[in-house]
Amino acid sequence: MRIGFKLMAEGHGPRELVRQAVRAEQAGFDFVEVSDHYHPWLHDQGHSPFAWSVLAAIAERTERIELGTGVTCPTVRYHPAVVAQAAATTALLAEGRHFVGIGSGERLNEHVVGAAWPSVDVRHEMLREALQIIRLLWAGGYRSFRGRHLALEDARLFDLPEEPPRLVVAAGGASAAELAAEFGDGLFANEPRQDLVEAYTGAGGAGPRYNEVPLAVGRDRDSALRAAHRMLRFAAGGWKVMSELPNPVNFEAATESVTVEQIAGMVSAGPDPEDHLAQVRAFAEVGYDHLALMNAGGDPDEFLDYCAAELLGPLRAGG
Repeated sequence: MRIGFKLMAEGHGPRELVRQAVRAEQAGFDFVEVSDHYHPWLHDQGHSPFAWSVLAAIAERTERIELGTGVTCPTVRYHPAVVAQAAATTALLAEGRHFVGIGSGERLNEHVVGAAWPSVDVRHEMLREALQIIRLLWAGGYRSFRGRHLALEDARLFDLPEEPPRLVVAAGGASAAELAAEFGDGLFANEPRQDLVEAYTGAGGAGPRYNEVPLAVGRDRDSALRAAHRMLRFAAGGWKVMSELPNPVNFEAATESVTVEQIAGMVSAGPDPEDHLAQVRAFAEVGYDHLALMNAGGDPDEFLDYCAAELLGPLRAGG
């Protein structure tokens, strides 16, 4: 099992994210992954810097820790040719420590360029074409591609790493998990769903399986849950809601009725390490082996110190 730290770009500015990544490396984490958003989910979060600039700075400030996006949509706000170039450059700066989380995106971030937000089936078709384009460009030489939704004309990347970065494809259903097996080097999910692992491995996927584990660390359970409610209630409606709403104001309205008790069903909370270890192990037991621990609203330094002291050792010892 490899243990990472989720850099919440929705909740922190760029310099603070770089600082947290450096601290995560010092604390003993194996990787960091950063949100690639244009907007935060909620106004309370208050930030959303450009993920690729943040990754470049992290690459220069760290030596060992792996770093990547969690996740990037390469179809609407970005053309896949741009993502291919950004990832190749980041891989060179990080000297092989870079991976790319790729997904079909959320309307929250993609509608800003004025394009219509496609239906789910069209988004998956676009993602398939985007992955093909990225692979073509990483293979070197001048490349062209014409699909149903996306095109590439006579393009070449002049700065390529010796080994391309790992492509980790996000899935919320079986078809995307199968796409991860066909075009990706790994699977990315944000729920402890065994069915996604089974769909991925059943389609021939043999790479790492990433997931994000929300932990509300705090001196008492009630205050930890209140902090998690303030910062994570956007996720209470599930992925079908998260992918469709266009702006933070819509998430504010959609989550007005979300209670602290509902959040308690999503996160482990409080000071007891055993509660948090059980939360992480629940994800591992259904097949995820790269787990990014997500700070659900607490102080980031206290969270990193707590993880280093209480969680990383037992998780590595017990798998």
